[in-house]
Amino acid sequence: MPNILVTGSKGQLGSELQELSSEYDYNFYFTDRDSLDVTDKESIVAFIKNNVIDTVINAAAYTAVDKAEEDTVNADKVNHLATQYLAEISKEHNIKLIHVSTDYVFDGKNYKPYTEDDATNPNGVYGATKLAGEKVMQEINPKNAIIIRTSWVYSSFGANFVKTMLRLGKERDSLGVIFDQVGTPTYTRDLAKAILEILPKIKNDNVAIYNYSSEGVLSWYDFAKEIMRMAKLECQINPIETKEYPTPVTRPHYSLLNKAKIKKEFNIDIPYWKDSLDECLQIMDERK
Repeated sequence: MPNILVTGSKGQLGSELQELSSEYDYNFYFTDRDSLDVTDKESIVAFIKNNVIDTVINAAAYTAVDKAEEDTVNADKVNHLATQYLAEISKEHNIKLIHVSTDYVFDGKNYKPYTEDDATNPNGVYGATKLAGEKVMQEINPKNAIIIRTSWVYSSFGANFVKTMLRLGKERDSLGVIFDQVGTPTYTRDLAKAILEILPKIKNDNVAIYNYSSEGVLSWYDFAKEIMRMAKLECQINPIETKEYPTPVTRPHYSLLNKAKIKKEFNIDIPYWKDSLDECLQIMDERK
């Protein structure tokens, strides 16, 4: 039975993996920054040896996109150096490694869905440090290691766009939401299921990159409209342009991911975004 280390266990993906863990015949070790410092290589080595870890799912990440512009050292430690340490340790101890990355490695100027081989060009520190993590992992090249790029994540856990819209939808009569940024949301529970489904099938000599998000294409405006409709909230959603909502880091205007590779190689089905949103909202209702 595999012994699986999951880092970032209190984040959206880590929380979903933890909730699903009882459905799989694996031994899971869920850690967060208090129980395992992924920026300390010796601590990782000790944990892996003590618990005979043979698989790592690296869900730890510095995801504060705007804050990262000033907090560059910590963003680099978590997104880049921690990935380097995990890759080095995985190579030395023959450990399977699944690392989660982001659409922010792209600049969002594409006109068709990004494939895994498209040129990267991050807009800010967050994307740059995530890309640095990808590159160092490829350079170290542990066997049975993959990178999964995802986008627009949301969950019944943690802070995310869906929860923000639900809160504001109850507090306000109307909201302005950006309509000129296009992509696809990712229900983190679906991503967690996909990771656990493909885990036993991973067998490669060189680090492989895969894209994963829900099926479909929409803007943040479309997403907000559907959240309000499903939640039966009366809040009016008005479309606004990105320039009307300035942020320190330019968000990708187009971040649609082509998922043909992961579907073909691992024979998985990916849910449509509306179906996933409906499932997430139902779960949130049940937990009230």
